[in-house]
Amino acid sequence: MRSIASATRKKSVRAAALVASAAMVVIGVQTGPASAQAESSREAGAMALPLSAQERASAIKAAQADASAQAEFLGLGAQEKLLVRDVIKDADGTVHTRYERTYAGLPVLGGDLVVHEKTSGARTVTKATSATISVPTTSAEVPSADAKSAALKAAPTDDKAGKSPRKVIWAASGKPVLAWETVVTGMQKDGTPSELHVITDAATGKKLFTDEAVKTGTGTSKYSGTVTLGTTKSGSTYSLTDSTRGNHKTYDLNQGTSGTGTLFTDADDVWAGGRQTAGVDAHYGAAETWDFYKEVLGRNGIKNDGVGSYSRTHYGNSYVNAFWQDSCFCMTYGDGSGNANALTSMDVAGHEMSHGVTAATAKLNYSGESGGLNEATSDIMATAVEFYSANASDVGDYLIGEKININGDGTPLRYMDKPSKDGASRDYWSSTLGNIDVHYSSGPANHFFYLLSEGSGAKTINGVSYNSPTSNGATLTGIGRDKATKIWYKALTTYLTSTSKYAQARTATLSAATDLYGANSAEYKAVAAAWTGISVN
Repeated sequence: MRSIASATRKKSVRAAALVASAAMVVIGVQTGPASAQAESSREAGAMALPLSAQERASAIKAAQADASAQAEFLGLGAQEKLLVRDVIKDADGTVHTRYERTYAGLPVLGGDLVVHEKTSGARTVTKATSATISVPTTSAEVPSADAKSAALKAAPTDDKAGKSPRKVIWAASGKPVLAWETVVTGMQKDGTPSELHVITDAATGKKLFTDEAVKTGTGTSKYSGTVTLGTTKSGSTYSLTDSTRGNHKTYDLNQGTSGTGTLFTDADDVWAGGRQTAGVDAHYGAAETWDFYKEVLGRNGIKNDGVGSYSRTHYGNSYVNAFWQDSCFCMTYGDGSGNANALTSMDVAGHEMSHGVTAATAKLNYSGESGGLNEATSDIMATAVEFYSANASDVGDYLIGEKININGDGTPLRYMDKPSKDGASRDYWSSTLGNIDVHYSSGPANHFFYLLSEGSGAKTINGVSYNSPTSNGATLTGIGRDKATKIWYKALTTYLTSTSKYAQARTATLSAATDLYGANSAEYKAVAAAWTGISVN
């Protein structure tokens, strides 16, 4: 689960008024010069083709049938097998196939890889780890019961319970080892549910890694004015069920903390006031996010399979957060301090749904630098959604959570032009970045995106003043938000892996810029300069 904040601190035919550490190995990147016209054509060719659910399923099935041959091509060991997780086809015919790995039948955590194949048959690969996957034995010296007990002790949650551990190969950092993975469920201190994955060495019992799976983070709208909503009529009653967007549904939890609650319904399809307000905002934010991914990036829903998630509003009592939970494939929103400001603004919706996109693609571990990149991805895509929507009541900006007043003083939750303005985030990369909360280690990547989009220095955009510095004092010129978004998305879906750190993110975005615009392009050079501007060289 991923939350919007650190625990430490279109549409129906009816109008509605609404209230939102392994290295990555990249082999043989192909490059080439291009004119402005050729670069435009190149961008179109490198964009992913929208696939129907059936087409995607067929592509995955075909890739799985070829998995043994692919493993042989990659030189994997006799005990290793590849499991296809996703297939992306570019307009120019390039196919990117994302795999998970097993060893002797055990899942290899940190063993994911992506194979890129051109129409010519030329293949390159991006790996989460360059280490050889091999362990001396698959028999655990530490019993599963002991691993579970250790995991329970390691989880800083209330009312916790541990599921039966599963045996895995841990390959995400250092030499691969046999390990136990235990999922500990419970409640975090701020009321957010917890699904903590604890990895313990099966030979020594030592804790190797922890990863929190819960990401924290006509009707009348509180935040977005009068909008249209996707609703469905059954008999004489309408519900917040969007049949045009994978049947996305929006529920009222009635201050509960489990289940789905009650589906929002209305007699006349005119949604306004009271408890409906948060539901309208959440439903609208989900629709705008769906449309952004489909119309701008060619993605058919969060998992690219045409299936909608669902939203739960009015979670808990005075719960000041929102979160994405992959286990339920859903977004959940609290009502804020004193239940006065529901966290249902558009950028919050875009943020949470984008955690689902990350889980379905790069699957960035939610810890250390990869966790910061995970959070930054959600902020970046949320920002892109807000600009895409062009809503007059919630105009696009490079501020996160500016509408929900989570700090109680009218300030936004995060600033992309100079992240340190929030008092905790970092502006630039350093070797200690992975030691801080992922909501703050996301700062440099957010800063990179702003610099790449808009450049450095003082400027005003949609009435908001920004003044973005660089670590080296360089003056940078942006390439525009649309290109920056396409570069980040392509890097996420085809080059980043579960273990990627900032250095690998630099490589991934340069590879994406090469695919989209060419290695000698102004865009490629701008990507490199923006990373240098946040001390990633």
